[in-house]
Amino acid sequence: MAHGMQDHKSRATFRLVTLGCKANQYDSELIRESLLASGFVPADASSHAVDLCIVNTCTVTHQADAEARQLIRRLARQHPGAAIVVTGCYAARDPEQLAQLPGVRAVVRHPDDLPTVLRRFGVTRWVARIRRFAGHQRAFVRIQDGCLLKCTFCIIPRVRPKLRSRPPEEIEAEVRGLIRSGYREIVLTGIHLGHYGFDAPIRQRTRLWQLVDRLARIEGRWRLRLSSLEAVEVDENLIRVLRDHAGRICPHLHLCLQSGSDRVLRRMRRRYTVAAFLRRVERVLAALDEPAITTDVIVGFPGESNADFEATIAVCRRVGFARIHVFPFSPRAGTPAAAMPDQLPRAVVRARRAALAEVAEELGRRFRQRLVGRTLEVLLERPARDQPGWLRGTAERYVEVRVPDPAGVLQPGTLLKVHAERMAEGHLEGRPVWTEPIERLPRLPVLGNPTAQPA
Repeated sequence: MAHGMQDHKSRATFRLVTLGCKANQYDSELIRESLLASGFVPADASSHAVDLCIVNTCTVTHQADAEARQLIRRLARQHPGAAIVVTGCYAARDPEQLAQLPGVRAVVRHPDDLPTVLRRFGVTRWVARIRRFAGHQRAFVRIQDGCLLKCTFCIIPRVRPKLRSRPPEEIEAEVRGLIRSGYREIVLTGIHLGHYGFDAPIRQRTRLWQLVDRLARIEGRWRLRLSSLEAVEVDENLIRVLRDHAGRICPHLHLCLQSGSDRVLRRMRRRYTVAAFLRRVERVLAALDEPAITTDVIVGFPGESNADFEATIAVCRRVGFARIHVFPFSPRAGTPAAAMPDQLPRAVVRARRAALAEVAEELGRRFRQRLVGRTLEVLLERPARDQPGWLRGTAERYVEVRVPDPAGVLQPGTLLKVHAERMAEGHLEGRPVWTEPIERLPRLPVLGNPTAQPA
């Protein structure tokens, strides 16, 4: 492969496809920038002349595994001369199976091994931190890796068992660089965000709330968002930081409920009761101004009775979640839940998923309705394809907001104050508040679509 200061036609080409979570998407951006620094150029999706394909996989469900295998086979057909390298959680769980797929030249079980393996394919430079986030207006920053929990349904602790937290000064440097590059929202992510710092000796440990407080003090016109947390990890210190930096940190917490039944939570081996979860939520609601509380719920867990499911619906209504990600239980080989004897019929699981999805839609509408008449801070992201002359964006409270832009003066990547005027199907519509000039930002580079699914 030829690299360096050669013309575009002679340089090696690559495709990079990402499945799964925000942490995977961050890892893929490190790979992308390392490829570019090594002289590679992104290939057009329709091109057959691709030298290197990298697939960053997820293994959270059977469907994720199947999607990865289908994708790898499709890449092998589309690019018969390409070397395919597979990484991510599926690669950690079953490297032997992936190695048998057509075109696969290497399977990388852990991201730490990527620089060594990719060097064999001409990747001569490995970047220490990202400078952009291709295809996105929001930038994800992974602050830790690994999970120590033993939830009976989850395979991730088996494939990412080692806790590793990045030094706070390294994270701060990366965040500052992304802000300088024009990003106005930074999302902190990890395999288990609340375990940040737990791998350090106690006296040298930086806790999540301390890191968030440090980052929130970075000057400039930007905002900070936290990704998924356990409710038990939202302690008084973190709540105080969220309140003290209310103008900087998005009033949005994603707190994983999983079930509203104490009996099911015990079988899941979760670390809280329903009452403890509700107490933490109530503290957040009391401390912040109309925060968005979003969650994950698994329906159809082995042994879940009708009463257990009704209890889950009751808890969801009591909290009033702004958004609920509803997951049907998916048994993963090697997890205790997969071997439990009282598996539910698929028809029951599908029905419960549909019922909870209806509740989720109702609660989402109620939350958006409460925001009508408020001034929201919206990160403009892209044109609304189904609404010409409008832009869509994400408010600090994690709802979609659309604004008219008939003259084409608004720019994706801008933080804009918007007066929410009315409800629409699945989003709010509003008008810019012209109390301050629109901040003109450098147009973010678009290096193609780095993911197989949106963030």
